[in-house]
Amino acid sequence: MKPLPKARWWSGAGLGAAFLMANSSIGPGFLTQTTVFTQQLLTSFGFVILVSVLLDIGAQLNTWRILTVSELRAQDLSNKMLPGLGYFLAAMVILGGFAFNIGNLAGCGLGLNVLTGLSFETGAIISCAVALLLFWVREFGKMLDSFAKVLGMGMILLTVGVAFSAHPPVLQALHHTLLPTQISAAAIVTIVGGTVGGYITFSGAHRLLDAGIKGPAQQGVVTRSAISGIVISTIMRFVLFLAIVGVLRQGAVLDPDNPAASVFRSAAGEIGFRIFGVILWSAAISSVVGAAYTSVSFFKTFHPIFERYERVWISAFIVLSTAVFVLVGKPTQLLVFAGAVNGLILPVALGIVLVAATNRRLMQGYQHPKWMLAAGWVVVLVMGWLSVPVLIDLVGGFLK
Repeated sequence: MKPLPKARWWSGAGLGAAFLMANSSIGPGFLTQTTVFTQQLLTSFGFVILVSVLLDIGAQLNTWRILTVSELRAQDLSNKMLPGLGYFLAAMVILGGFAFNIGNLAGCGLGLNVLTGLSFETGAIISCAVALLLFWVREFGKMLDSFAKVLGMGMILLTVGVAFSAHPPVLQALHHTLLPTQISAAAIVTIVGGTVGGYITFSGAHRLLDAGIKGPAQQGVVTRSAISGIVISTIMRFVLFLAIVGVLRQGAVLDPDNPAASVFRSAAGEIGFRIFGVILWSAAISSVVGAAYTSVSFFKTFHPIFERYERVWISAFIVLSTAVFVLVGKPTQLLVFAGAVNGLILPVALGIVLVAATNRRLMQGYQHPKWMLAAGWVVVLVMGWLSVPVLIDLVGGFLK
């Protein structure tokens, strides 16, 4: 068979996959978690970001390379390794993605409420319609890449402007990023889980497979795309972190019900508050798209009817998420719980992929670099060790 032409990482799908992964992680939970943990740790939160980046790279480089070399989605690779394992992995990822999508729709409603005054429910329904329109465009793959890039760059630029207005202590933040005065295991688990946990781990890799970027010859493109996705989300988080530290140093008191909005209002007044509305809606709608697309990619290969009607299933996933939010309301506890579960899903999912990488039959003779396998197992052990006690504490609080 003639090999596929080598793609460029900055091409539509290469960079689009990076932005899809980054935008999937930059949701309402991303904004809230970053604000809450920065309040607790102040400039030492920079160390949490640094640790999360190293763990993210270990997780994403392994996952993206192994899946694209095998030319199999995660659930299919798992089923070939051990029949039934792929169904188990798919169930975990889809349930986590659905829980997060309810929160994402809540974020859409809040963002449009800030911008227009519409009720949360009405804003969520309008956002649902926008997401459905995106998926029913004829060239929805190319549209998805463009949509992800535009929203990703827009969010970063707007947040940079607000951070500049907040006058953060940049040198102190950089110093404590390397030498923190306090460390939080809960913060590390939550941030890593929210950045590359659950469905986010696979969003970019599955997008590359759908775009035909696969096989050993494409690994340079895959590696640069994976790292680009992590860099994009890290830039957004670090800039937001600086903005938060800046307003806290100025004596601002954040609203506990919506701390992220308080940051933007304190830094840039009512204009900043409106900018927050744009950022929150952009973050939420891009996460809705990423969660729906990746979750459906986890079962569309189980039967031809799922792949034939992929857009219908994606649409049903979004509509059902919206319906649950409209009927039940904002699921704050569910969103927090899903974040911790995503942190636990990561070592399980990554462990399955790493074991598969040692099976030469599945990998078509490809030998995965030993240093990369070692880095992946470090992520599995660290996240497994940190996640279990955090999740136990959260379950205890959830049941009270």
